[in-house]
Amino acid sequence: MKSIKNKNQTLLDKQLCFAIYEVNRLFNKFYHQSLSEFNLTYPQYIVLLALWEKDELQLKELMYVLSLKSNTLTPLLKRLEENGWVSREKPDTDKRQLIVKLTEKAKKNKHKILETVESCAKIGEEDITKLQKLKEDIFELKKKLKTLVVEEF
Repeated sequence: MKSIKNKNQTLLDKQLCFAIYEVNRLFNKFYHQSLSEFNLTYPQYIVLLALWEKDELQLKELMYVLSLKSNTLTPLLKRLEENGWVSREKPDTDKRQLIVKLTEKAKKNKHKILETVESCAKIGEEDITKLQKLKEDIFELKKKLKTLVVEEF
């Protein structure tokens, strides 16, 4: 067995994957606090974000946009529908398809939800610039990782 030359490389706080895991956990907590008054979870929120960007998506399109599989997305959509945020409809032309649409409740509450999340963030102009650069770096990392990982999307 090879020995590790620099034992510091094995420390948990030196691992990029752990830092990203922790940030993801904290983001989920942040969004939980921000979205609680709307009875929305973070995954439900990103579904709404996708539909606010382009309403009336086929299930397959929504799966692709969110990088989620059907067995993850379907229960999310069911809860969103039960709570009046989206509707799921099978078009008369092709009953095998499923179209996901925003309800009036989702359209009416869009700005309030987005303002609530933004006000909870309390981010200054300098922070926005840093976060924009960080987001660009993360997307670059995502592109590189996609070349190493086989996905079913």
